[in-house]
Amino acid sequence: MSVLSITFHTTETITKEWDHYLENNLHEMVENLIDAEKYILSEVETEMISEGKNTNLLLIFENEEKRQDFVEIELINITDRILKEFGQNVMIFKTYLNPKQSRF
Repeated sequence: MSVLSITFHTTETITKEWDHYLENNLHEMVENLIDAEKYILSEVETEMISEGKNTNLLLIFENEEKRQDFVEIELINITDRILKEFGQNVMIFKTYLNPKQSRF
């Protein structure tokens, strides 16, 4: 199992547009991912962020090779689409999670 966390940080000025994009476009893109076995798309609640909004996409892959293929191909495509739509109003952060133990 190989895991990737992608966080989308959006500014307050595009909250409504992002919510619409999240429900329609991003969700559809994630549903169509072939390499990801499972995913969780979440709104992030935290006391650390007082401006804007965070959305997290947790992706689970069969192995590191499939995760790396996703990062090198699909994540670039997703990032390009989001940047074309929202420009600098969305920042995208990827985090590689390497499970040591799991009861998933």
